[in-house]
Amino acid sequence: MSAFCAHPFLASLQLLASSMEETPITPASPWVMLLFAAIMLATYIGVAIEPLHKTVAALCGAVVLIALSLFLGLFQYEKIYDILEEDLNIFGVIIGTGILVDVVGKSGLFHFLSMWIVRFTGGRASTLFLTLCVITFLFVAVLTIVPAMLILSSLVLVICRSLNYKPVPFLLSVAICANSGAIATFASGLPNIMIGTAAGIPYAQFLIVSLPYALTSLLIAIIGLRIFFRKDLPWKQTAEEQALLREQIETFDPWAMVENRMVLLRSGVILLATVLGFVFAQQLGVGMDFIAMVGATAALLFAGKGVEDAIQKVNWTVIMFFMGLFIIIGCVKQTGALAWVAQQVIAFSGNEMSLLLPLLGIFSAVASSIVDNIPVAATLIPIVRDISSTGVPAEPLWWTLIICCNLGGNGTPIGSISCVIAIYALKREAGERVGWGMFMKLGGTIMLFQVIGAILYLSFIYYQGWIPSLAGH
Repeated sequence: MSAFCAHPFLASLQLLASSMEETPITPASPWVMLLFAAIMLATYIGVAIEPLHKTVAALCGAVVLIALSLFLGLFQYEKIYDILEEDLNIFGVIIGTGILVDVVGKSGLFHFLSMWIVRFTGGRASTLFLTLCVITFLFVAVLTIVPAMLILSSLVLVICRSLNYKPVPFLLSVAICANSGAIATFASGLPNIMIGTAAGIPYAQFLIVSLPYALTSLLIAIIGLRIFFRKDLPWKQTAEEQALLREQIETFDPWAMVENRMVLLRSGVILLATVLGFVFAQQLGVGMDFIAMVGATAALLFAGKGVEDAIQKVNWTVIMFFMGLFIIIGCVKQTGALAWVAQQVIAFSGNEMSLLLPLLGIFSAVASSIVDNIPVAATLIPIVRDISSTGVPAEPLWWTLIICCNLGGNGTPIGSISCVIAIYALKREAGERVGWGMFMKLGGTIMLFQVIGAILYLSFIYYQGWIPSLAGH
């Protein structure tokens, strides 16, 4: 999904706004609302459990709700295209960044940077731990969470084998710190892209509002991880041990994965230019999806060898998942159920921001840790839009949803894609199993402090008047 701006892009913004501001929905009967909500809940359970692939679960839910909607006369079939039209730009971002990261990764740039990091730390456990946490934050902020985790999980396992360190502390640290990096920029996490586009948040505002707390949440995570793993790593190493580590690291070759240094250089330039394009998309008068596609095209043109292979590497299962998910949310929305939920939240809170922020923050974090932050974000977007239509300031609600959906992923092993990737890599590559109890003791505690901190932070900057206003709110 993309950020919005004025002048040439204003016309497309108005068209998108008009598609979002549809004619008022006539509420269906209570039993229809309950039926559709139950099917949506069943779909989310299917997403959460392992035996059923989450994409299959989402598509099944979409098919059932479309059939029911047509049978009950809620809308004509063409309405499905209107539902998907609102979110077409997220597909552009996913496709563009997927191609870009695959091409840049094949150049050896990421491996080169990773090996440089290892040499920089000298292999010392304490320095390596801190550096990996910070690098994870930066990688996720720039590359998005999935490619960053795939790169870093492989790197961590190689380092741990080479230096004879336990992989669990390092890989779980990377997974948890990744969720802090995911709130740093517009494009660093899929919930950000979804919510940022729905709210019309410019890229630069993430640097103003979200980045400061992203860094704060990273610090909370590092402290919690350091305490939890205090007995699992050799935090204090003698000079002799450090010298031995340096000798081992000297055998690592940063250029091992680099076939062509000019391709490496071009890849770095294209990646940097794309990131700058994300930052200045608003001033350029284009959307984030356009920037992502331009970056992908440039990568294929100037740095790519296997064009078809790079395109095939696009995560089409995620795109199909989103398609099913957006249809499910759209169908439930047409019953009036989401508007009813918004009305109950407003009634309970009395439209007081001091109650709305904690309610939204806690619910989105807990729900994200149980299900997955993507369907939680997709479900809450129309609810927040309905709440803000009553005159409640929308900006603090959008930021609460962005931050807490991402940080809620730390609560359980299935809460975020970073945790899923890390635990799967530990099981497959290192033969290490991480149980729910152990993970929730670690991640759940960190999530608790991070979410409480987020609510306090957002409440403070809201009452200080430091949250930038959004166009149309």
